[in-house]
Amino acid sequence: MMDNAPLPFDTRTAFQQRLAEVLGRAQATLVMFDPDFSLFRLGAPDVDAVLRRFLHAGGRLRLALHDPAHLERDTPRFLRLLRDYAHGVECRRTPRTLRELTDSFCIADNVHIVRRFHSDHVRGEAAFDAPQQTELSRMRFDAIWAESQPGLQSSVTGL
Repeated sequence: MMDNAPLPFDTRTAFQQRLAEVLGRAQATLVMFDPDFSLFRLGAPDVDAVLRRFLHAGGRLRLALHDPAHLERDTPRFLRLLRDYAHGVECRRTPRTLRELTDSFCIADNVHIVRRFHSDHVRGEAAFDAPQQTELSRMRFDAIWAESQPGLQSSVTGL
């Protein structure tokens, strides 16, 4: 069905619009991988509001990343969200052996996805109501998650 075909994008604005759409559709699970989440705007008021609604309704958020410095330094709203919903959010840091991974994605409920092919660029695609489009990235996330350790805590200095 053509409605489930991947929708390409190649600008920051288009990526953030597709990401907002994936976040807004999430009901039960969100899994995300990015080296540092700097383009995800996790500290922005609109993203914070969507994530709070999602978590308040019982959703589960899992993030895997290489380096939490951006989130620790530049996203106080996200750190508050992490503290307020610690029971529904888990963040893990990848080991050095996985630092060469450079893709980036967000999967909602195993059926909606936005992914960038390389984290240094905004070119990517999104797919909605398309579980077949999420399968490879979901398996990739599970493998990354299994190798990673807890990495971003709500008790970061400065809270």
